[in-house]
Amino acid sequence: MSRKYKFGEKEGAYFISFATVYWIDVFTRDDYFGCIIESLDYCRKNKGMEIYGYCIMPSHVHLIFRSALRDPSGLLRDFKGFTSRKMLKIIEENPHESRRDWMIWMFERAGKKNSNVKHRQFWQQNNKPIEIWSLKVFEQKLNYIHNNPIETGFVTDTVDWKYSSARNYSNNDHTVLEIDLN
Repeated sequence: MSRKYKFGEKEGAYFISFATVYWIDVFTRDDYFGCIIESLDYCRKNKGMEIYGYCIMPSHVHLIFRSALRDPSGLLRDFKGFTSRKMLKIIEENPHESRRDWMIWMFERAGKKNSNVKHRQFWQQNNKPIEIWSLKVFEQKLNYIHNNPIETGFVTDTVDWKYSSARNYSNNDHTVLEIDLN
């Protein structure tokens, strides 16, 4: 059975989550979070990504987005490919990363197990896009995204997690990442 999930409606909005290989807690430093934020911002400004909700957790990313260019699969593929290469470089060149050798070894180990990867694998390949077909589904997925840092015990209020669109919705705070509220 194929683990590849498809984006059905090309112009639709989707909820998607994607994780690092072995669920490694990579996003523990501002530089690492910054790479994902900058890449999302670039995609939003230059690749037709409309972002309606997001949350970056230590080992995974939640996103509600739409491709204005009607290519959600290609958009996500390009995003993950770029951020994979960029994150591997940032980790490799970070002299303060105490887990650098271990993480690189794990990424190489994952890459060796995957015939589609030449050297190192950063993201898990399986995605399961869920189409946002109603306001109720949108609200359910957005609440799930925003409550994820609370459920894991990192914060007690959704707006306290810096890398989440909860700040955009609650405080109209777009300082981390501007999103598409309309």
